[in-house]
Amino acid sequence: MSLFAGKTLLITGGTGSFGNAVLNRFLKTDIGEIRIFSRDEKKQDDMRHEFQAKMPEVSEKIKFFIGDVRELSSVKNAMYGVDYIFHAAALKQVPSCEFFPMEAVKTNIIGTDNVLTAAIAAGVKSVICLSTDKAAYPVNAMGITKALEERVSVAKSRTVDPSRTKICCTRYGNVMCSRGSVIPLWIEQLKNGQPITITDPDMTRFIMSLDEAVDLVLFAFENGVSGDILVQKAPACTIKTQAEAVCELFGGDKNNIKIIGIRHGEKRYETLLTNEECGNAVDMGNFYRVPCDKRGLNYDKYFKDGDVERNPLTEFNSNNTKLLNVEEVKEKLLSLQYIRDELDKMGIKY
Repeated sequence: MSLFAGKTLLITGGTGSFGNAVLNRFLKTDIGEIRIFSRDEKKQDDMRHEFQAKMPEVSEKIKFFIGDVRELSSVKNAMYGVDYIFHAAALKQVPSCEFFPMEAVKTNIIGTDNVLTAAIAAGVKSVICLSTDKAAYPVNAMGITKALEERVSVAKSRTVDPSRTKICCTRYGNVMCSRGSVIPLWIEQLKNGQPITITDPDMTRFIMSLDEAVDLVLFAFENGVSGDILVQKAPACTIKTQAEAVCELFGGDKNNIKIIGIRHGEKRYETLLTNEECGNAVDMGNFYRVPCDKRGLNYDKYFKDGDVERNPLTEFNSNNTKLLNVEEVKEKLLSLQYIRDELDKMGIKY
């Protein structure tokens, strides 16, 4: 019997890469029902047919709900009988959020508030909100709205009995081969005989697989305390290293990589744990836990009392974590089914 035995799990933005990974992981277990909540009926129909074909014996466990996290009423319609929520709905593309920041506000901030409001009203036992490294020291609209998503989640956790509804956030870096990510673009460029395009060869990014993203959410689900932000100690690599690894796997020319310059709102490196958060962060082995600040609004007493000791942890970013070399990135890429399928399609041995 698992923690999900007979339970109902709702995934917002569930037709995305994360939702697909959760379905592949859990559909054949003893989970009772998985609800996919999203606004795109075409993607829902594609997902329905895909899982009916590959997992016909359990595909009836998937229930589809059309709706938008921006509309509280449509979120409420999907909440009855839900035990747990993985909140993955978001606008994630940095350039598009830069051009349309209010759209990011509506989805990432107001949408999160709607999901949490509906979840608390329905007595949902646990909500895990998915965030990003771009929320730490944010410099772009996507990161700023995800940072506020985290603040909304932490603030909501203070207003509800944690034994009734637990609210946690997970923060992680780039998920390899997720929808809209750069590796599928590079593979398509190589297939078409084009050079791989990269923004800045020395730029570093955390990298993780979809399975690792699911692992982090499950770790938060099992180990998080309401109000926590959970961070995985992920490795990183330079964009150049990642591009060279893809070239070596798919037969591209490493000398033909084209540098196109940094896009709107991009940083040269990303941060998963800020210096300020390090003050009370807890090292949990492969993860960091940032507990909610439980102090009230009576600031007067803090002029007299404070903490002399400070946690010795320091900022955790994609420059000071373990940097993978080309061979290590290739090994990580080959662990992904998407990469193996693409190599098979091209008749490349690996």
